[in-house]
Amino acid sequence: MLSAMSLPKLTPRLVVPDAGAAIDFYTQVFGAHEIERYATPADRVVHAAISIDDAILSLVDEEPDQNNESPQRLGGSAVILTLLVDDPDAVAARAVELGAEIVFEVADQFYGHREGRFVDPFGHLWIVTRVTAELTPEQIQEGVDSFEDC
Repeated sequence: MLSAMSLPKLTPRLVVPDAGAAIDFYTQVFGAHEIERYATPADRVVHAAISIDDAILSLVDEEPDQNNESPQRLGGSAVILTLLVDDPDAVAARAVELGAEIVFEVADQFYGHREGRFVDPFGHLWIVTRVTAELTPEQIQEGVDSFEDC
């Protein structure tokens, strides 16, 4: 159970159509651990918390009457969750096996990361990344400046 003393200053809350299934997905893909879960007698999750390494995410079942709407109901998510992992290729592959869809394939990026993006089965966008090189802000800006589309 999370006490007031152990709560982080900011905890993202993911609204999903099925919090139990989302917890299972995040456990299998990211190695998440369930901290707590509170559900109604009808098994609607009103609050759950999971940890992924030192990060905490809160989850709740979709309840449009309470303005808790999932990305699917809203037509997508405006938020991207970035997770630092040891092996982004393996994490992305596991996510796809469990129903995620690749948005950007995992690849080496000009800013010194190997990363890719996927949308999970609940509509949330994730970047899985690993730092491959420590670059200066100037080096990163040079890479940004080289984009013709920007």
